[in-house]
Amino acid sequence: MAFAIIKTGGRQHRVAEGDIIDVDLLDVEAGKEATFGDVLFHGDGDNLTHGSPLIEGATVTGEVIEQRKDKKVIAFKYRRRKGYHRTVGHRRKLTRIKITGISLGGKSSKAKKTAKSEEAA
Repeated sequence: MAFAIIKTGGRQHRVAEGDIIDVDLLDVEAGKEATFGDVLFHGDGDNLTHGSPLIEGATVTGEVIEQRKDKKVIAFKYRRRKGYHRTVGHRRKLTRIKITGISLGGKSSKAKKTAKSEEAA
């Protein structure tokens, strides 16, 4: 099974075809295609390819499923015996993506549609 390590939003993600991942908010509407050009590593069975730092011409494509918010993260700080306490929190905005294909320049491996999904469409 082919996989790749991509970099987006300051983080690295290990992805394979059919994976669903959450990345930092991208300016792409739901149902549209997102392309990631920062591919750091690619593996396909015994063949391993790494870039220095990126693999030239390699791309990973995915379909945007939804834009959503993560769980709330709360930071609470206080000083004992002083009556001082502060609560702050935030929710990260995320984009959920289903990986549809990994391309290494000329070669590509697209996710194959099954007969059931073609009939439903």
